[in-house]
Amino acid sequence: MNDYEERKQARIDRLQEKADRARAESQSLFKQSTDMASAIPFGQPVHGPADRRYREKIGRKMDQSIAASEKAEYYERRAQAAENNTAISSDDPEALAKLKEKLEDLQISQTRMKQINAYYKKNGTCRGFHGLSDELADKLVADIQYHPWDKRPFSSYALANNNQNINAVKKRIAQLTAVKELGYQGWEFDGGKVVANADMNRLQIFFDAIPDEEVRKELKGWGFKWARNVGAWQRQLTDNAIYAARRIQAIQPSDGSDPIKIQPKRRPKSGPQR
Repeated sequence: MNDYEERKQARIDRLQEKADRARAESQSLFKQSTDMASAIPFGQPVHGPADRRYREKIGRKMDQSIAASEKAEYYERRAQAAENNTAISSDDPEALAKLKEKLEDLQISQTRMKQINAYYKKNGTCRGFHGLSDELADKLVADIQYHPWDKRPFSSYALANNNQNINAVKKRIAQLTAVKELGYQGWEFDGGKVVANADMNRLQIFFDAIPDEEVRKELKGWGFKWARNVGAWQRQLTDNAIYAARRIQAIQPSDGSDPIKIQPKRRPKSGPQR
């Protein structure tokens, strides 16, 4: 498990801990409420202000128990969503490898869908296609009724949608590869340093001491966010991040250089030969 995956798991654990605490609080308040209510005989009318206040206190305890239960459910949903999230983050040092694996799976799926369509066109059935169970084969044919305008197991929409996903993954691979190959450069400033972290795909600003409120406000205004887990202000590593950092006076290079001019030049795209 790499650092990114450890941070992700730590976040899931924190959310689950909050849910567990809220659940325990709800159960405790519920017990307090029912214990207090058990002291009142069933059907007994209210006897004076003190009795009324006592009953109101029971009601507040129950309301607090319900609120704590709802909070527990909220954190449980967030923890479950975080655990189920299989999206590949650019922060993950293994993002490129994972994206390439995902691309391969999508391309295999695209080829397989086309092969099944061709098999169905030739045989009028999907049964007998290599690696396809009879149950799934029959289901694919039965599902054609849901797209009768396109009488084949995998519709044009399904193929186009998968192809769109292929192109999107290719684009992300190209972007991440470009960031690593370009080799953005960081710099030192009076009171800290700027790091171009290609592995995390982040431009990170480390201060020797907590920056004052005005600087923090300026950092936020230019899209930088405080990341407690790494102790830095950061945003995605792009040309725009460098341009934004150039606008923040407090983090200008101590040697007087221009943050943009110290960056490596991009190779010009090769055009058509004439």
